[in-house]
Amino acid sequence: MTAPDEHSGERLQKVLAQRGFGSRRVCEEIISAGRVTVNGEVAVLGRRVDVDVDTVAVDGNPVGVRPDLVYYLLHKPYNVITTSKDTHDRVTVVDLVPSEPRVHPVGRLDLDSEGLIVLTNDGELTHHLTHPRFGVEKEYLVHVRCGEGGVPESALNKLRNGVALADGVTSPAKVGQVQPGVLRIVIHEGRHRQVRRMCDAVGHEVNRLVRTRIGPIVDNSLKPGEWRHLTTQEVRALSER
Repeated sequence: MTAPDEHSGERLQKVLAQRGFGSRRVCEEIISAGRVTVNGEVAVLGRRVDVDVDTVAVDGNPVGVRPDLVYYLLHKPYNVITTSKDTHDRVTVVDLVPSEPRVHPVGRLDLDSEGLIVLTNDGELTHHLTHPRFGVEKEYLVHVRCGEGGVPESALNKLRNGVALADGVTSPAKVGQVQPGVLRIVIHEGRHRQVRRMCDAVGHEVNRLVRTRIGPIVDNSLKPGEWRHLTTQEVRALSER
């Protein structure tokens, strides 16, 4: 295999500018400050990169530079399955976005849950958003069964401190009660049906669950079934550690 030629390809500052890091002059300053690496090595001004081969990072955060990478933000509707294919011919999240290039859902939302989910063909971003060590927050609006007074503070504190599930005690969560029976829960884990099981564990069955935020990404304008491209700035924000 022939090693990539660092003197061929596109100028690094041009690539960074195209990815939203500022003007070429600003990108030149970022490179000169030693903040950019190519394949793990600090880049110098004048470096060229092969966007199909090289791995570029700014401040240690990978930058998707391949032109074929796409990033969709979808509002998953109720009763749509979070997978790329389904053996029972049910509607999947992939069916709701363009078929080319092929993408995959990042993480999961249960069949009976709704809300924001990212679909992409960027493996590095997928790893970053799903690996526990990065601790990317996900926020949910959760409607639960309870009495007229809402969920008692004792139950909320249990959710905040961690509850025992079959697969172990959950990490502490951020929990607030927006109105009686409607909780805002923020977690950074991604266990199977975790929020539902957490609420069940403190005696409050979930009636409806909507994911409203992924890391820094919020979009209240997307209706169920609608999608849009993530902006360059949003992709960068999701990639930051």
